[in-house]
Amino acid sequence: SVLTPDKEVAVFADREMPQRFALHGNRPNPFNPFTTISFTLPEPGKAELTVYDITGRKVRELVSGRLSAGTHSVVWDGCDEAGKPVSSGVYLSRLRFGSQTATGRMALVK
Repeated sequence: SVLTPDKEVAVFADREMPQRFALHGNRPNPFNPFTTISFTLPEPGKAELTVYDITGRKVRELVSGRLSAGTHSVVWDGCDEAGKPVSSGVYLSRLRFGSQTATGRMALVK
């Protein structure tokens, strides 16, 4: 797992060598109360995975740090940075790796 300030987020890695940078999205979608966001990094490096609400407000940073090359999966529990459950709605996941960025849509249904 990857430790981040005030919280622990589980990150699972598949060491098989990937071909390219990709955000695979989340499963299940829509979700309640948990969803797993998967992504692939072509080489080791600093990655950031952040959840935003539909207005662009930052909800929670799930990953910020150096990760190995490979496919990674992160579980989001539908809570914000303070650990409070967020409301039903559409949320965006943004993955940044070097100069590359990918965005996905997630729907939380309560």
